Amino acid sequence: QVQLVESGGGLVQAGGSLRLSCAASGRPFSHYAMGWFRQAPGKEREFVSGISWSGPHTYYADSVKGRFTISRDNAANTLYLQMISLKLEDTAVYYCAFGPLFGLGARANEYNYWGQGTQVTVSS
Repeated sequence: QVQLVESGGGLVQAGGSLRLSCAASGRPFSHYAMGWFRQAPGKEREFVSGISWSGPHTYYADSVKGRFTISRDNAANTLYLQMISLKLEDTAVYYCAFGPLFGLGARANEYNYWGQGTQVTVSS
């Protein structure tokens, strides 16, 4: 059974930091590109960041470049998103997702399975 379980969300003040984690199971994690998406109230889900299956290639939405860092630990089957300098507009439910097999994960339409999400709320 394929499963993605996000954690690490919460309430943080603007300018603060959070680290999200995503535990994967049911697929050979190290063979897949992985990514993070988010969905704010009343908005469509948007691509935040992706990382290639082998790790060296990363991609970011313009809105988070320089503030968010995606990483993965293939031995632990875990994906991370380090977020710093958080802004009010980063408030959303954050989802991790499986990307293409042996892929780069640069394109949002390549992702095909999402977790249940973790809420991130940034307050002023």
